[in-house]
Amino acid sequence: MNARRFMLKLRKKLIPSLLSVLTIIVLLLVSIKYNYIPESSDLPQDTTMQPFVRHNINCDAIYDMDPAEVGKSLIIRRKTIEEDTDESLISFTENCLVFMKIRGYEDLCVSEEENDFPIAYSLVVHKNAWMVERLLRAVYSPSNIYCIHYDQKSSAKFIAAMENLARCLPNVFISSKLEAVFYASISRLKADLNCMSDLLKSEVKWKYVINLCGQDFPLKSNMELVSELRSLKGSNMLETSQPSELKKQRFLFRYELQDASFEYKKLPVKTQQEKTPPPHGIEMFIGNAYFVLSREFVQFMNSSAVVRDFLAWSEDTYSPDEHFWATLVRLPGVPGEVPRSQPDITDLMSKTRLVKWSYLEENLYPPCSGQHVRSVCIFGAVELRWLLNYGHWFANKFDPKVDPILIQCLEEKLQKKQKLFQKITILTCPKH
Repeated sequence: MNARRFMLKLRKKLIPSLLSVLTIIVLLLVSIKYNYIPESSDLPQDTTMQPFVRHNINCDAIYDMDPAEVGKSLIIRRKTIEEDTDESLISFTENCLVFMKIRGYEDLCVSEEENDFPIAYSLVVHKNAWMVERLLRAVYSPSNIYCIHYDQKSSAKFIAAMENLARCLPNVFISSKLEAVFYASISRLKADLNCMSDLLKSEVKWKYVINLCGQDFPLKSNMELVSELRSLKGSNMLETSQPSELKKQRFLFRYELQDASFEYKKLPVKTQQEKTPPPHGIEMFIGNAYFVLSREFVQFMNSSAVVRDFLAWSEDTYSPDEHFWATLVRLPGVPGEVPRSQPDITDLMSKTRLVKWSYLEENLYPPCSGQHVRSVCIFGAVELRWLLNYGHWFANKFDPKVDPILIQCLEEKLQKKQKLFQKITILTCPKH
């Protein structure tokens, strides 16, 4: 009897130890198998033409959550990643023909559906020129029109890189009016407004305008976006909700832009001076800075005295871009109106931007596999499948220094989807 008890105790102690040993062995095997990750010079010839490092990874396996390939991506991530410099993009875009050929701009075909439904983009950016180019390439179609607004405070090299992109690509231009953009101030809102005003003057009769920042990335191909936007039938897509008591503080009091001792340089600081109510009896709603707006709505906004008065009133509020659009789409009678009686439209209901907040993880969505910055997840490759299947059109945030594999796999997946959808339609392709 005592011998039996002894064997049972021994078994209980040994089994966890054996499982731990087996786990370590499996991890070591993955590490040994993928410890040597080929750099760009070891890849097939077509990828050596890419101006930045492309890693030898199977994106279909990442999408399928293959443990070995996911383990490989984590090893790549742990290595020191050399940041692609703004100078290298300047150099690469000196010869526009070579740049367009290598990056695949010159070979893009356009379907009848895309030609009949051009999309406008407002890109408000301030750093990491290559990430901006990769975002631009991911949403690029010859049928669309793109406005880039760079921050006046950006480095000279970043500005030169953006100017070169606009010089090389015929449907990309720099905003005619540039702002020095400060976090949570009116300047961020004005940057988008400047681009939208320019876009209305364009010869391209776009149907919708979408705003992006430098750490956004699309989750749909251009063909898919055209189909999704058509289904809106003139309505607008954005977050718009009743403000909480905490959020009301953003516009019940005046804010003054003051010097800050960290990355933002200046920040709006709350004063004790109460603001007058919004002009024209406007009822306030809150949302985020991201929007998908119809051409008709933008035309109305560009010529409306009510909108001009509301913009002037918003000058000294906190983060006005997070109430401006959300409130305007609720104005009675505006094109694509969201009735004030309609329930809140949250960020997960609106498809404009998929963002993971740390305090909502594991309740509303799975945990972040990348890193957190100010409670926002910078996505990792483990989230590839979740991102592509959630249903949103764009997501934020992405950073090649955090996870280069995710961005590379999104590029690959979106290009495949674009070609797949274009196979079943009539195309107009460039003649060489």
